[in-house]
Amino acid sequence: MRLSNRSRLPVYSFIYSLVGIIFILGVIAYILEINKFDVFGDKAWVILLIPALMFLLLYFLGRPIFEYDSDGEALNFRNNHILFIFSKKNAKDEFPKYKLIRYNIVNGLVFKRLYIYISSKKTHVLLLKYDISFLSRKQIKDLKFSLSKVIKANKEIIQRDNTATD
Repeated sequence: MRLSNRSRLPVYSFIYSLVGIIFILGVIAYILEINKFDVFGDKAWVILLIPALMFLLLYFLGRPIFEYDSDGEALNFRNNHILFIFSKKNAKDEFPKYKLIRYNIVNGLVFKRLYIYISSKKTHVLLLKYDISFLSRKQIKDLKFSLSKVIKANKEIIQRDNTATD
């Protein structure tokens, strides 16, 4: 199964651009308020508050582009950011399906995260984190279904191997 929200990239780019423009205009308005107009007096910081909160909201939502591919023998996860500034946090992971132990989806107030637990030879369990805040409910439902199917298949293989050795 393949899942991607890359087709919504223009929408996300527009939103990030709009918030950037609002932030710049807020800074300009703040500078003009302090130096020339003095309408708000000591409360001039309010002009910066709204654009800063919008920017922080986008920052906490995380990386907007999420791609998942479970075709074949491996699971592929990609989580990219639109902005070049935050691109160093991009995640790209590929591992065999049999290594998937479990997953967890956390719904916060403004964000959603996917935690993937995989088996590893060195550390026994490895935790991978992905931002899925920008996925629709249907996409999250499909992702849960696909991951649950892989985990169920892994458990059946383990049970079959255990009964064969007994």
